[in-house]
Amino acid sequence: MTKRPLEILDQALNQKPVIVSLKGGREIRGILQGYDVHMNLVLENAEEEINGVIKSQGTLIVRGDNVIYISPSVN
Repeated sequence: MTKRPLEILDQALNQKPVIVSLKGGREIRGILQGYDVHMNLVLENAEEEINGVIKSQGTLIVRGDNVIYISPSVN
């Protein structure tokens, strides 16, 4: 039986980091703390790599309009 997308997100809550790809080519990695049906996300310990430098962002709220995809992190 296949899992529904929101079930997969439920499994990622407060677990390993996820990678969130955003419009404009940005990618943010962080621990998924919450989300809603509009794909608004709350990420804790978020970080973004800019020009080869990892910049810590702390806790972020990402508006769902900007999300292209969410993926489990490799590390």
